[in-house]
Amino acid sequence: MLDRYWFGEVSRISPEAPVPVIKIERVEERPGGAANVARNAAALGAQVWLLSVVGDDEAGAVLERLLAKEGVQAVLHRDPKLTTTIKLRTIARHQQLLRIDFETPPSHEVLASKLEDFKRLLPQADVVVLSDYGKGGLTHIEKMIELAAAVGKPVLVDPKGDDYQRYRGATLLTPNRAEFRAVAGSWKSEQELTEKAQRLRQELGLTALLVTRSEEGMTLYRQGDVLHEPADAKEVFDVSGAGDTVIGTLGVMLAAGADLPTAVRIANRAAGIVVGKLGTAVVKPDELFGPDEDVL
Repeated sequence: MLDRYWFGEVSRISPEAPVPVIKIERVEERPGGAANVARNAAALGAQVWLLSVVGDDEAGAVLERLLAKEGVQAVLHRDPKLTTTIKLRTIARHQQLLRIDFETPPSHEVLASKLEDFKRLLPQADVVVLSDYGKGGLTHIEKMIELAAAVGKPVLVDPKGDDYQRYRGATLLTPNRAEFRAVAGSWKSEQELTEKAQRLRQELGLTALLVTRSEEGMTLYRQGDVLHEPADAKEVFDVSGAGDTVIGTLGVMLAAGADLPTAVRIANRAAGIVVGKLGTAVVKPDELFGPDEDVL
């Protein structure tokens, strides 16, 4: 999807309705959704292929150009029946006033051809990241997980919705606190949260489950083990895209040979940095690592 930002100033209320009038002064465009995950991984030095679906329209062409500039090798299937997903945000004085979404689901034919490209690219990958935004692009996610698992590729999934059975057999699932609550139910204690998380992990056959918990940090659940990383944010400015940064960083660290606890620690640090930036943003290696830090 394409993230568009209209920046301006508000100095009056409309005479037509009790709403502010914003005078647009500049426009910015950034890759969003799965494209933001890809650009986050590329910013950390990874070689990234992004396989996705866009419309045969101006926004799709903009996305392709932006991704090339970010060093992402994009394999974008153009669907003439599809409008490329756009999230348009109007911002005044660093505050979001309004968001407008444009989206339509992709066709079955385009999704089938995307699956064939997934099979072709899979042998070249060290890690597979599947970012589900509920827009229809991961209709074949069960098959994709099955194909990756068959050749020993770790599969990281950022989930959406309440049907987690479709993620069965993935290596790691990264729901945020609200997403996990919608699937597992609420909890009144840390012990109850752990029980629910471990139960879901076992039901889905996951190696691990990572619940990102906003100001509470993030918690990793594995067989017989719980690891909690407190929040590492010095200043929270904008949380949009923080989940993209987390899973993108996790993928890069695991592909580089880090163990899962180390990958989670670095991803938590990356999330703390990116929420201090406006809009969907990336974290650079010099922001993430100290000059003498031995990550691996």
